[in-house]
Amino acid sequence: MTARWCSCTAADRPVTAHPLLSTRQLNRATLRRQLLLERVRMPALAAVDQLVGLQAQVPDVPYLALWLRLEPFDPGELADLLRQRAVVRMALMRATLHLVSARDAVGLRSLMDPVLQRTFTGTTWSKKIPAADVADVLRAGAELLDREHLTRAALGRRLHERFPHVDPETLGMLVTYRVPTVQPTPRGLWGRSGQATWTTLRSWLGADQVDRATADSGGAGDTMLHFLAAYGPATVRDVQAWCGLTRLAAVADQLGGRLRRFRTEDGAELLDVPDGALPEPDVPAPPRFVPEYDNALLAYADRRRVVADAAHEWLQGGPGGYVGSLLVDGFVSATWAARRAGSKVTLEIRRSLPIPREHLDAVLDEAGRLLTLVAPHAEHDVRLT
Repeated sequence: MTARWCSCTAADRPVTAHPLLSTRQLNRATLRRQLLLERVRMPALAAVDQLVGLQAQVPDVPYLALWLRLEPFDPGELADLLRQRAVVRMALMRATLHLVSARDAVGLRSLMDPVLQRTFTGTTWSKKIPAADVADVLRAGAELLDREHLTRAALGRRLHERFPHVDPETLGMLVTYRVPTVQPTPRGLWGRSGQATWTTLRSWLGADQVDRATADSGGAGDTMLHFLAAYGPATVRDVQAWCGLTRLAAVADQLGGRLRRFRTEDGAELLDVPDGALPEPDVPAPPRFVPEYDNALLAYADRRRVVADAAHEWLQGGPGGYVGSLLVDGFVSATWAARRAGSKVTLEIRRSLPIPREHLDAVLDEAGRLLTLVAPHAEHDVRLT
């Protein structure tokens, strides 16, 4: 697959008065704030909060994401947080599954409601249910999920008994898109497997906790500041690409003096928090095996700050495998896949750019660390192709 990005446009309001930040400066700022310049000592919950959640479409990916960033990191720590309901897995930004703190879950779900509604409206399922039935289906679905954990298929079958004129798949999809729901454990636990079942956010966290979090949650402005602290400096289009919301230029205008501003090499306006880290562009960046869907790569309309201009071909991991991108000197320079065959796990690294000799030993060392995490008892092999 060839890497693509959206170049900055007039929507980002090109300006010349603000200080210029080069692509390399943006790269180092992104890596620092994403905890990718060096592993840090930090509790897993604090890291999840700082990063405004982690992509969780693949259940093990949040563990790899934290392993990249924390030292030491024990996967059991994150698994315990899931069991304790201190973090949850739910559809949020871009209508995709994220792992977020319970504190953030309520406010982010409310804020992302238009994204989830718009996403469902754009599907073929939305055309299969009469508009007059939607409110009743949502109410009935929430009542079912309050009482028990159900897969989408089981939820759809149960609702079909009451709404026989709508197919079960449509009913299940409508409720899990439109009702605030989470995927409860054992789904998402390290070293475990389990069906993707659903329950309501309110029943999983408890009504009191949801009510307190609702009262304390901020709006779009607070979320934009949180994003910029973790991903900035960034354009309005970057913020919109990360979350799926639109018309955020007005939110940035309302923040006014709470933001500092820069410009890209293309002249687009960059927004930032006043105290956001801006490392020197020549700060060393160690190699990092970033898992698939990591927001450090996806959270931008213009990904040139992290994705080098090359033909990046994604590798397939196969059953029980893992895949992702390799950062060398801070930029995606290769893709990788870890595949299991019997008692052996092979990590293939497919270079889309040459890996300079001075980085090769560090790449191989990091590859060994990755294999120790995902396959501690297997025979390991690393192949560069």
